[in-house]
This record gives sequence, C-alpha cells and structure tokens, in this order.
Amino acid sequence: MSDDLEIDTDGLQRRMEGAMAALKQEFASLRTGRASASMVEPIMVDAYGSMTPINQVGTVNVPEPRMVTINVWDKGLIGKVEKAIRESGLGINPQTNGPIIMLPIPELNEERRRELTKVAAQYAEHARVAIRNVRRDGMDQIKKAKGNGMSEDDQKVWSDEVQDLTDTFIAQVDKALEGKQAEIMQV
Repeated sequence: MSDDLEIDTDGLQRRMEGAMAALKQEFASLRTGRASASMVEPIMVDAYGSMTPINQVGTVNVPEPRMVTINVWDKGLIGKVEKAIRESGLGINPQTNGPIIMLPIPELNEERRRELTKVAAQYAEHARVAIRNVRRDGMDQIKKAKGNGMSEDDQKVWSDEVQDLTDTFIAQVDKALEGKQAEIMQV
C-alpha cells in the first residue's frame, strides 16, 4: 500500500470514540433512582447575565444514595438555581435549607423505568447512527482513493478494516445500552 492512498483509520476511530463518549454522557444524565452528581451537570443557571453550568455556581455533593445537594456559593443565586432545576425536566422538586439546595431522588415506578429504557435505547440509536456516518465517511475516502489509483485488493483491505472498526463500536454501544437498561430496571 502506498502512503498517499492510506485511509485515516485513526481519525475514524477517534470520531467513533467521540460518539461513545457522548453516549456515556447522555446515559449518565438518565435518572436511575440513585443519586449522582452527573445528573445535574447539564443544568445551566442564568448567573451574572450568562448561562453558567450548575457546578460553577455551587458545590454538588451526593451525601446519601437518594439525595443530591448543591451548596450555592452566592446566596443571591439560590432562587435562580432552584428555577433552573425545576425547568430542567429532571422531575425533581428542590428543597432549600439556607445556602444548600437539596434534591431528594424519588423511587422510580415501573412505568417510568420502562420510559427511561426507551429513552436509553433512543440515545444508543443516535450513537449507532453517528458511528455509521463515520463509517460512510471512511468508505467515501476509500472510493476517492480508488479514483486516485488504489488497487482493488487494497480497497478490500481498507473496507474490511473500516467495517471491523464499525462493528466493534456498534457492539460497544449495544453492551452499554444493555448495562444501562439493566441498571434502570433494577429495583
């Protein structure tokens, strides 16, 4: 194989790893009935005239399995932090105790657990689509290299390598989804 006809499999792999990282972050934000600091990470607070991540206006702690606390540093922002939590779609009603906002995590019922497994499946499908798009880009690179003189044997080798990479990452997505759905359904 000549150097100018090589396919950037490292770049493709990096992009597929990025899709996996995004999936893991989305899974972390799914509430499973257990408290986790990562469940409040996506929440943005209107602080000092700009949208700020919640972990930059206070300290997020998990003192017990069903409780997340946020110790807000600026007392003037407590109301805004509460509002951001209520509007976040987490389905948690914050309770204020001085500068500390407590988020009691309610027990999930069976119906809500099933809904969350469907949401997890949607997140996994988005990751699969992203990985397949990276695969398509890799195959396009191979077609372009064929036009630049790549032999059919080399083309087959590169196609197999891109497909193996894709299969590996799709299997990782499926395994992550299985684990998340089991975690959600665990009572």
